[in-house]
Amino acid sequence: MKKLLKKCILYSFLLIFTLEILVRIFYLGKDNPTRYLDLYEVEKWKPNQHGFSVTGNRRQNFSEYKINSSGFNSYREFDPTKDKVEIAIVGDSFIEGFHQDYFNSIGKKVENSLPKTEVYEYGYAGYDMADQLHLIYKYKEQFDLIDHVVIYINFSDDLTRDAYNVVRDRLALESPINKALKRSKLLVYSKSIGVFAPIKQGIAKSINFLKGNIPRPETRNDNTTNINKDNVYIDNFKHLITTYGYDKDRFVLLLDSRITSQDFIVYLRENHFDFIDFSEAFENSKQETTLLYDQHWNNHGRDIIASLISEYIRNK
Repeated sequence: MKKLLKKCILYSFLLIFTLEILVRIFYLGKDNPTRYLDLYEVEKWKPNQHGFSVTGNRRQNFSEYKINSSGFNSYREFDPTKDKVEIAIVGDSFIEGFHQDYFNSIGKKVENSLPKTEVYEYGYAGYDMADQLHLIYKYKEQFDLIDHVVIYINFSDDLTRDAYNVVRDRLALESPINKALKRSKLLVYSKSIGVFAPIKQGIAKSINFLKGNIPRPETRNDNTTNINKDNVYIDNFKHLITTYGYDKDRFVLLLDSRITSQDFIVYLRENHFDFIDFSEAFENSKQETTLLYDQHWNNHGRDIIASLISEYIRNK
């Protein structure tokens, strides 16, 4: 029995070791850049990191990222001056662009379309409107030198709060234990393809059961609930721009009207907020605009976004 147990342990170790080597050889596990909170309580990536982002269980998407000295994925450093024309694009993972090589980003595409223009991409996965306006406010001296600021907004996700506070859950990913676990590419890969999801769900259900928490049945999401939620989100937007300010002459929102409250669209128009709506361009595209296994924009979708931004700046 002891020999069998020893063999099982040995073979298990060899299997895990072999899988770890294979994952590294075929680069199935993504590199995880380190997050940090700067002196202004702005969450971003630790400066000057480099690696590769991998998506899908068969490496469907493999792209290179490069974190600049400002803490954002970009092919250039951010150095705005009064003598140059600069555009800032602020947003979440769609702007961050880990699904695309950093040297072929939306910002680079805009620069190719607008010579003598520098584009700075302030993208970070998980940012909402509070994060974005807090960033602009805290780096006011830098943003005041930038001629145009494009702010990406997903209405249903980005307006759920009316004030900024640090999201500790994201920063918790940088705990010593998590850092140690991320050294194993096999664990990173397994997590990315959902191997541990059933285990986590089972543990959560067990904890809820022991605590006596009975899950409530899902309620039907009727029109009244949607209207109330939309009103809350619009009020949150109003509170945020009152708190942090909003320069209507230089700022423009980037949105998809197909997934945006029409009441919010009406509010923007009535109060003279500029916005770039990419819904029609995406709908009329003969090619796919998003990745097959992911909701993020593919290269063609990014071409469209860059084209619309460039067109708006030209008209401006």
